[in-house]
Amino acid sequence: MSKIRPSKGAPYARIMGVGGYRPVRVVPNEVILETIDSSDEWIRSRSGIATRHWASAEETVAAMSIEASGKAIADAGISAEQIGGVIVSTVSHFKQTPAVATEIADKLGTGKAAAFDISAGCAGFGYGLTLAKGMIVEGSAEYVLVIGVERLSDLTDLQDRATAFLFGDGAGAVVVGPSDEPAIGPTIWGSEGDKSETIKQTVPWTEYDSSGKFPAITQEGQAVFRWAVFEMAKVAQQALDAAGISPDDLDVFIPHQANMRIIDSMVKTLKLPDHVTVARDVETTGNTSAASIPLAMERLLATGQAKSGDTALVIGFGAGLVYAATVVTLP
Repeated sequence: MSKIRPSKGAPYARIMGVGGYRPVRVVPNEVILETIDSSDEWIRSRSGIATRHWASAEETVAAMSIEASGKAIADAGISAEQIGGVIVSTVSHFKQTPAVATEIADKLGTGKAAAFDISAGCAGFGYGLTLAKGMIVEGSAEYVLVIGVERLSDLTDLQDRATAFLFGDGAGAVVVGPSDEPAIGPTIWGSEGDKSETIKQTVPWTEYDSSGKFPAITQEGQAVFRWAVFEMAKVAQQALDAAGISPDDLDVFIPHQANMRIIDSMVKTLKLPDHVTVARDVETTGNTSAASIPLAMERLLATGQAKSGDTALVIGFGAGLVYAATVVTLP
């Protein structure tokens, strides 16, 4: 017989508030065309991207996260002192240690919240959301802040015609708290490490000095497209099945904002009804990796395209290759 007292967490968890931060500088395709041989028409047709935001020196990973988190905490109607955990998903915080989450937790005034970073690329928000749900149900925290944040402009090779136009900067955050009813469904997540070369950093940090070129993100575009459209549509369907709903029950679809063609193809493959609102934030925000889903969620709610209580399917996928999909009730 175990002598350990059982955990006393909430029966379920839900997203209570959302916030976003986009850097002040807006970068149109014309700026990208200064360093690659392409055209605005080609970029838009291939990716759907017209503009993206690039951070200034002052708009650090921590600074953007704090701005987004403050909005999420206010939206949730709680105080920073009530936050018991801070989870930050990012691949563009260049200090291996300490985790940027600890700095964010301190500057927000959370007290002694558990704080850590995760590296799960464009699926990072889904990973963080799943961890937060577990913490709340298990009872180790009442409220958890989940942040997706990137400064991908620091990892963009502006001479690479295949990727120079893709990436943007920004931060999105949600507060996850207790719920009396299911509001975050089972997560379908996983990895396919045999495809790790498909999206990768060009050189390890240990080889930076000898290579003479700052590391950047590179990818095999066609392979990523095929994988995202065909394999991730299957994962999205599994998430719907796990939540016990059909596409007809959905109000909103918020996929990772990687590429407009991928988004439109997934909608078609999933046979989503016309009434489902689809996030297409990539047009003006670009691919912000871990930040893309919460940023898209925040914009849909702010513009009235989605509303509180809507049922949304979210799915992230990217470098690793990794993925995570779940159904949530919007805050």
